[in-house]
Amino acid sequence: MRFMIMVKATADSEAGKMPEEALIASMAAYHEALQKAGVLLDASGLQPSAKGWRVRYANGERTVAQGPFAETETLIAGYTVIQVRSREEAMEWARRFPAPFGEDADGEIEVRQMYDLDDFEPSRPMERFRKIEGAHH
Repeated sequence: MRFMIMVKATADSEAGKMPEEALIASMAAYHEALQKAGVLLDASGLQPSAKGWRVRYANGERTVAQGPFAETETLIAGYTVIQVRSREEAMEWARRFPAPFGEDADGEIEVRQMYDLDDFEPSRPMERFRKIEGAHH
């Protein structure tokens, strides 16, 4: 079972404020523990939305909107992807996640289970996905 731990953005992360050294150290220790346990698949911080864009799909048209995006509470500042045996194990790892902006700062993470290819009904298009290197089974 794969889970994504998403760090919700803040005004500081959207402003490009870099984390303190102590926070980097605690994040490194946490991710080293994930790696040692064999459950870490990927992890990264995301640059502010000012450096990104969105593609909106409506009425058969695509519209590109450049960042920044005002609704900071809906944005993601970083993520960690883990593969574990159960929802409970994922929850236990999430409880250990360091306070994302430091112990004295407000912050929030959201954890969501990811779909695997086996969650979908067999079909010709799904077989195409199974053949793609990096697609999860």
